[in-house]
Amino acid sequence: MKNLGVVITDGVGFRNFILSDFISEAKDNFDSVVIYSCIPTSAFQKYDLNCKIVELGQFQEKFITWFFRKAKEVAHLQLHRKNNFGIQDNYNSNKTKVKNPRGYATRFIYKMTALLHSESWILRFNKAQQLTFKNNSIGQLFYNQLKDDAIDILFFTHQRPPFIAPLIYQAEKLKIKTVSFIFSWDNLASKGRMAGSFNHYLVWSHLMQSDLLHFYQFVKPHQIDVVGTPQFEPYVLERYKTNKEDFYATFNLDAALPVILFTCNDSSSKNDPFYLELLANFIAANEIKANLIVRTSPADEPKRFLYLQEKYPFIKWNFPEWTLTRENHAEPWTQRVPEFNDVVKLKSVLQFSDVIINVLSTIILDGFLFDKPSICPVFGNKEKGYDDATKYLDYAHLKQVEDSNAVTIVKTENEFKEAVNIILKNPQALLSEQKKFVDLEIGKPLAGTSKRIAQTLFHLND
Repeated sequence: MKNLGVVITDGVGFRNFILSDFISEAKDNFDSVVIYSCIPTSAFQKYDLNCKIVELGQFQEKFITWFFRKAKEVAHLQLHRKNNFGIQDNYNSNKTKVKNPRGYATRFIYKMTALLHSESWILRFNKAQQLTFKNNSIGQLFYNQLKDDAIDILFFTHQRPPFIAPLIYQAEKLKIKTVSFIFSWDNLASKGRMAGSFNHYLVWSHLMQSDLLHFYQFVKPHQIDVVGTPQFEPYVLERYKTNKEDFYATFNLDAALPVILFTCNDSSSKNDPFYLELLANFIAANEIKANLIVRTSPADEPKRFLYLQEKYPFIKWNFPEWTLTRENHAEPWTQRVPEFNDVVKLKSVLQFSDVIINVLSTIILDGFLFDKPSICPVFGNKEKGYDDATKYLDYAHLKQVEDSNAVTIVKTENEFKEAVNIILKNPQALLSEQKKFVDLEIGKPLAGTSKRIAQTLFHLND
């Protein structure tokens, strides 16, 4: 008997591992599959998964746990910030002048880790964090659940959320093999430490494998498998198929004009409305002749774009269909879950648009998978209160973007307009570079990703 536990931490994990073929493939390989969900079980009811689903109780982090977690994360940033702008930026942004217990503790942690930040010290902080779960009541519930379900492998679909740490601890106590999927392309090269240590790691590509070995010195090559990512698998699944005629009808587009897709990041990306208004002005002045679709971020309320809806009625809007499944959560964005139709619509806007404009997000890869060119504006406007975004090009994963020459990065307003017109005339000019970049970032074919992951997990227990 081999029993698999799958930990779904948030809506993106739900999209990647529930709306792909992963669960059906896992059931083909394991005797039983149990989903441990950090979002309400009601989110799963409309899908015929035919496996046990356990809704995990919400973990409330105590100060002592927070202290050692923070020490571990800051020590990780201290160790790796030299010659890594993304981690240096993260290190600086975590500093605080707040005058409360956590503020004072954070400043103490920064002083302490300035001296104690070797890999061995990071592992000590991690062990201390885990020991705080020893008598934790919700941890005991996790222990009993894992034991009752006789789990052999516990698969975490995200490596970073702090609320999975007590689950890792209980799995370790039960000697259950833990496996983590590395969630996104920027998580290793610019984010903080993982929630804990795992027995095995699944990564997108050989590039991500080398990052993991660099940033986590205790991890050995035999603990890592390159599997690709299910994030993009729906693009090759038949059930998400659409056609161009329906796409044009859905958005009421002018069939005689090309389509620009502008995709937004969350509200931390302050310049999205600025770039979008510039683009809309170019179209209104007939300096760019195209349809314009805007897809907002599922992690963001679209209120900041309302004035643009009123000012430019020709813009077509795609507001993601992500349902908020739980109110009053410590991290509310994690409780937003995508609907099936949202994935259909996302695929259609990517497949049938002619150029995609975004501010340095993973949507670059989404577009490249449909052979669509990408433009990334990074300029600012001090008079209007917008700082430029050029500093982000020094992040390791975005330096890869710039160095690939697969993306058109624009640094002035005039370049912006010119780049759009040039690419609309020759949208396949950078196609060769785009394909090379996809091969670099996504190490395996999209077709069969879920099967590959399920079979890898199965054989880890041989």
